[in-house]
Amino acid sequence: MSDLIHVLYIIAFSLFIYGLSGLTGPRTAVRGNLIAAAGMAIAVVAALLTPGTGNWWLIVLGIGLGTVLGVPSARRVKMTAMPQMVALFNGVGGGAVALVAWVEFRDTHAYASEASYVAIASLFGAVVGSVSFWGSLVAFGKLQEVLPGRPLGLGRGQQPLNIVLFLATVGCASAIGAGAGAELLIIGVLVFAAVLGVMVVLPIGGADMPVVISLLNAFTGLSAAAAGLALDNTAMIVAGMIVGASGSILTNLMAKAMNRSIPSIIAGGFGGGAVTGGPGAGPVDQTVRRTSAADAAIQMAYASQVVIVPGYGMAVAQAQHAVREMARYLEDRGVEVKHAIHPVAGRMPGHMNVLLAEADVPYEQLREMDDINAEFSRTEVALVIGANDVTNPAARSNPGSPIYGMPILNVDEAHSIIVLKRSMSPGFAGIDNELYYDPKTTMLFGDAKSSVAEITEELKAL
Repeated sequence: MSDLIHVLYIIAFSLFIYGLSGLTGPRTAVRGNLIAAAGMAIAVVAALLTPGTGNWWLIVLGIGLGTVLGVPSARRVKMTAMPQMVALFNGVGGGAVALVAWVEFRDTHAYASEASYVAIASLFGAVVGSVSFWGSLVAFGKLQEVLPGRPLGLGRGQQPLNIVLFLATVGCASAIGAGAGAELLIIGVLVFAAVLGVMVVLPIGGADMPVVISLLNAFTGLSAAAAGLALDNTAMIVAGMIVGASGSILTNLMAKAMNRSIPSIIAGGFGGGAVTGGPGAGPVDQTVRRTSAADAAIQMAYASQVVIVPGYGMAVAQAQHAVREMARYLEDRGVEVKHAIHPVAGRMPGHMNVLLAEADVPYEQLREMDDINAEFSRTEVALVIGANDVTNPAARSNPGSPIYGMPILNVDEAHSIIVLKRSMSPGFAGIDNELYYDPKTTMLFGDAKSSVAEITEELKAL
């Protein structure tokens, strides 16, 4: 039986890694997910075959409850709410690790007869899991707009409070590690870590939420790996380290895409409030030029290349299928269509890729920022659909802007720019987009899906 369990684990880990490699592109992402899910199913079977596993009714009940709650939630969630679901499901993993650590503390009588590494790993899982769970709930609340998207903090007192909470958490954990067996201490670890998770994420604004989700996902993976070490569960160790490592790499890449360090994000981000760009913000002439669906259709129909720049506005309007239909009509007229993808467009990593892949946009048309930026100067028409901060020239030209230095899509270099937007309200960073006042820019106000559909009808009529 021991050999069989080891073989099953090896198969499961191989499927984890092979499935993860499939997530590098939209074409193979679904297959990669299914392969990794098969690996997890095998790992669960191996864990259940481990000698000493009992409480079968509780195990069956847990699997049943998880299935009843998880499957319908995942199937019914709208694509616009996918970031919230990711944040929530990720947090649940961290919460589960925290509860397992509490149970392990009780079951071993405060690790009385356990090796030191078991106590350390279990307490680490308790701290990080609790931070991840409660931090993810705050991220969910901000994304769902249950909580304000703007930074919510205590000003100068925020960081001292966080330091006190961290020291209190570490103090309780250290006391347990030193041999103290009072259950109040493990409750203190979980509670102080919970408050710390809330107080760390609350001051982070909506503009930084994609990075926060990725970071909390990495935390959950690390806590799961620690719990696996404490429980001697190989599957949890390997799967947790894969999640922790990949999440850490993604977090670093996204922070670089925003030209912001991870410590500065944790210290309190920007976004969601009425923030101004600072001295010299905004152009002198703030005249907005409107256009119509007919004029937009004519411009694009007679262009040789059109670059579509999707943003959260496309996600909110569920306009990805309408965008795909419009692109087909343009292609039928001989127009080359490309989609410019900014790494942090939307509210979660890869948000735009997911939406466009759902609409069967060819993978070759999805161009990352570094690849597409050189092409804007020879692009006749750039169609911006709700992408705000990631197209704002202030990131290059205005040192007083909070997004100064952030790599952006060079939309302002296109010969003509059409922006689809509901209103002139700012994006996550809470600042005006100077692109909207560019003489080459025209605005088509309204719901993105309706506006794209109107443009498509005008294309048909040409």
